[in-house]
Amino acid sequence: MTDNEFDLLDELYFVQPFSYLKETLGWEDQRLLVTLKALHSKGYIKCLFAPDDEVFGTVDFEAKGKDLFYLATKKGLMEHNAL
Repeated sequence: MTDNEFDLLDELYFVQPFSYLKETLGWEDQRLLVTLKALHSKGYIKCLFAPDDEVFGTVDFEAKGKDLFYLATKKGLMEHNAL
């Protein structure tokens, strides 16, 4: 797990919108989207349309990533806490 992935997972113990992550971490959009995509591909986070409406299937981070909410999965939390 990269430092960026670790720092981002640290913010995803609760459902958070993209805007919160950007403001809290102070990252530019591209860095945040690339890291979100990497975490999602590893199964460490899930994406949501709304706080209680999970996205199933492929996520187009470049087109829709800024409009989504994010939450760490059990797998992601276990990996985060193991470090």
